[in-house]
Amino acid sequence: MENFLTHSKNGYYNGLTFHRVIEDFMIQGGDPNGNSTGGTSIWGEPFPDEFSPELAHFRGALSMANSGPNTNGSQFFIVQADSIDDSLISEMEQAGFNPDVIEKYKAVGGTPWLDNNYTVFGQVIEGMEIVDQIAAVEKNERDMPLTPILIKEIIVKE
Repeated sequence: MENFLTHSKNGYYNGLTFHRVIEDFMIQGGDPNGNSTGGTSIWGEPFPDEFSPELAHFRGALSMANSGPNTNGSQFFIVQADSIDDSLISEMEQAGFNPDVIEKYKAVGGTPWLDNNYTVFGQVIEGMEIVDQIAAVEKNERDMPLTPILIKEIIVKE
């Protein structure tokens, strides 16, 4: 969270794009190259994943994007999926997911297969309709919007 907050306060994300959008999955931004290949952390190098059983990829989760374990930089994504199917619920039960977590996934949707693979550090409280609109735009074969979707500014309220 420190990385995202510091980048946000310093204006790092201002003018960058949501460069990867997949409807019923997520929207991704935070890459100065705009193609999923760039971005650095505030420390100038990748930083380790941080997982917590209290933080899951429910709809609206704000999470670090990465290219593998412990490769976090500046890219992030917001989970847009608003449902999960019954077969996934069954897999979650068999895998030993906490019953309360399963119930929340049933209620709000999300992407449970990302849990313990990507660091969740926030949650969209209001404005998910904007995330849904971004996820639904026309895009190319690499899931890049045909019309750039800019991040005007991220404001941190303390």
